[in-house]
Amino acid sequence: MMVQNLSAAPISYGVRLASQKDLPALEWNGEYTHFRRMYADVYQLVEKGDALIWIAESPAVGLIGQLFVSLKSGRSELSDGKTRAYIYAFRVKPAYRGRGVGSRLMAVVEMDLLRRGYSCATLNVAQENIDARRLYERLGYYVTGADPGRWSYVDEKGQRREVHEPAWRMKKDLKR
Repeated sequence: MMVQNLSAAPISYGVRLASQKDLPALEWNGEYTHFRRMYADVYQLVEKGDALIWIAESPAVGLIGQLFVSLKSGRSELSDGKTRAYIYAFRVKPAYRGRGVGSRLMAVVEMDLLRRGYSCATLNVAQENIDARRLYERLGYYVTGADPGRWSYVDEKGQRREVHEPAWRMKKDLKR
């Protein structure tokens, strides 16, 4: 019996901005249903021009990656609406990791930010997520400090959830 190595199989996918009809797919078949309200709130920011939602999508599989960008927020050290944007909620489905999907998604987003006049991208990475930090460093991001990683959201049932995920703040100067 021959076993197929999925990580070696080529994959066809595209990267595009999400539309409102893509919001249910961001829940990844129930894994992220608890973020449903947050996704809807972010999409309202997209409609105002203060945020972006990017997706990597395979015609055969559907959504395989996602990445959110805050262009303008109340925390100017993250995103200021002019020169600095904040990248978050960056995920690639496990079966597609290590195949260039995350790198390509980040490259598309960074090029788009440059076209929009942004010169800097920031992000937080969980301190225990060594693989993600390595990816970001390979892409030119560097640690600028620690972040306590305390935030909250309202889940799909209307319950407030508190999150504590100590993180490293990272930055990349997009104009070189």
